[in-house]
Amino acid sequence: MPARCRRSPPPVSVVLPVCNAAATLARAAESIRGQTLIDWELIAVDDGSTDGSGEMLAALARTDRRVRVLTQPHRGIVAALNAGMAAAGGDLIARMDADDESRAERLAEQAALFETDPGIGVAGCLVEYGGDRAAHAGYALHIDWLNTLLTPAQIALNRFVESPVAHPSVMFRRELVERLGGYREGDFPEDYELWLRWLDAGVRMAKVPRVLFGWQDRPGRLSRTDRRYRPEAFFRLKAEWIARAVGRLLLKPPLERDGKQRLGDNAPSREILVWGAGRVTRRRAEHLLAHGVRIAGYIDIDPKKIGLKAGGRPVLAPAELPPPGEIFVLGYVAKRGARELMRETLSHLDYVEGRDFFMCA
Repeated sequence: MPARCRRSPPPVSVVLPVCNAAATLARAAESIRGQTLIDWELIAVDDGSTDGSGEMLAALARTDRRVRVLTQPHRGIVAALNAGMAAAGGDLIARMDADDESRAERLAEQAALFETDPGIGVAGCLVEYGGDRAAHAGYALHIDWLNTLLTPAQIALNRFVESPVAHPSVMFRRELVERLGGYREGDFPEDYELWLRWLDAGVRMAKVPRVLFGWQDRPGRLSRTDRRYRPEAFFRLKAEWIARAVGRLLLKPPLERDGKQRLGDNAPSREILVWGAGRVTRRRAEHLLAHGVRIAGYIDIDPKKIGLKAGGRPVLAPAELPPPGEIFVLGYVAKRGARELMRETLSHLDYVEGRDFFMCA
């Protein structure tokens, strides 16, 4: 039921950016109004709509005092999201998009996850794919993969493969925005940059193991039309955060002649090998060089490549890998089934994910 008055901020603020979404907005908004958790506010940011979305939001706000509408000239999703978060009064901020749908228990169950585990900073949920699986099998498989990542460990270990949570399905603590910053503008996917930055800072993310969100795969969604979401933008972005994570693991102070640790300059304790010697894989891994990562060579299973050089670097067979602790492996092969093969092979050699290797594609 609509809240008639409010003496204190609600615990949950839902931030909904809207730009020309009249065809889907009503269903998205009603899915929030129908939540079992009734103490929330919906902050809808009209980002310069010209299709009547603004009028729809104004009418909604007149009927439900929990709805607040912010209006701005069209400035894009990052500006809309940051404006909505700046206006949020709740300690928990939930995301919502104007073409998706939240199940009735979503807000209540995500809020409960924070109560159950105070160490959690971001709470997601399982997501139902709302599109044509036959026509867009790749996107559907991505959702299936997302739904396998539930625990903080699973999410952290897979953060360099792809964005590990569905952006509009999350809820997070407002203090993270205040402490680590919100969304940033740039030639990169704004949500993935946020997750990588927060995960690098030690933020723990988990998911409610239930389908609480319907993610609609419509032809006009930004992830299909905006150049910031092209594959190369993802690889360029995550190179910075891979380099940071690898640097923390592999750099250690060198020794003085007397055996004491020398302060100051650091030296790599292990060399980096990239699994995947193909041209596309090498090009994507090359983004690491801009962040100080030196690639010593490649690993590949193609007998035509093994023993040769690619880009001036040697190509090794998996059987030629030294014992764990001597090198660090970055798995960049993106073909279906490749991650499973790389993980199985490296685990058989006693390599530990997160200590001796990362999956990066």
